[in-house]
Amino acid sequence: MDQATELTLEQEFSLRSFTDQVQQMSRNQAQEFLILQYKHMMIREKMYQEILKHEWKLDEDFTSV
Repeated sequence: MDQATELTLEQEFSLRSFTDQVQQMSRNQAQEFLILQYKHMMIREKMYQEILKHEWKLDEDFTSV
């Protein structure tokens, strides 16, 4: 794994803490949590797309140029 995809020590600790929390959930709680996490991931991706579109000025009206 290259350095860009390796987790920091802090991230490793956070992952371990998250893992412990999930393992204590019931199956139903874990499924609901997973669905919510996926929704948040999709929202974050959409936000990144909008930010990049704005920063790269892809959201401007080019007909006025």
